[in-house]
Amino acid sequence: MKVAYKFRLYPNKLQETVLDATVETCRHLYNNALAARKKVWEEEQRSLTYNQQAVELTATKNHHQKAVFSQVLQDVLRRLDKSFKAFFRRVKAGEEPGYPRFKGEGWYKSFTYPQVGFKLEGSRLTLSKIGSIGSSSIARLKAKSRPVPSRKIKSVVGMRSW
Repeated sequence: MKVAYKFRLYPNKLQETVLDATVETCRHLYNNALAARKKVWEEEQRSLTYNQQAVELTATKNHHQKAVFSQVLQDVLRRLDKSFKAFFRRVKAGEEPGYPRFKGEGWYKSFTYPQVGFKLEGSRLTLSKIGSIGSSSIARLKAKSRPVPSRKIKSVVGMRSW
């Protein structure tokens, strides 16, 4: 059974800047990967896969992308791949397809640490390449009778609401 916990984090000004930069880097990667898929299809009539784009990402990272944890960037490509799979599934089923869209500023609001790169320590969440961010809601949850997840935390999703 999957259980989700939602915590309000309280980043300082520097962490807010880093979080905003992370989301913007993810948005730019999403748009660039979408443009690459569109260009390859228009020019060569073939599709790019997640694996091809992930290999290209490791070879062509810019300085903004190097400041973001690698699995966060890989998850952006997985998200795009999932959008294309849903698009082709709808085309095949004869439904209204809805081609994946480019994300404008403010329309890309989250990033995911899918496996590693994060640690819950006391009332603080430590994210790789971002730092340790405090949360009073984690402390309140620990004070109640139920402990904070005794199970292994599988992923962390950061959503823009700071």
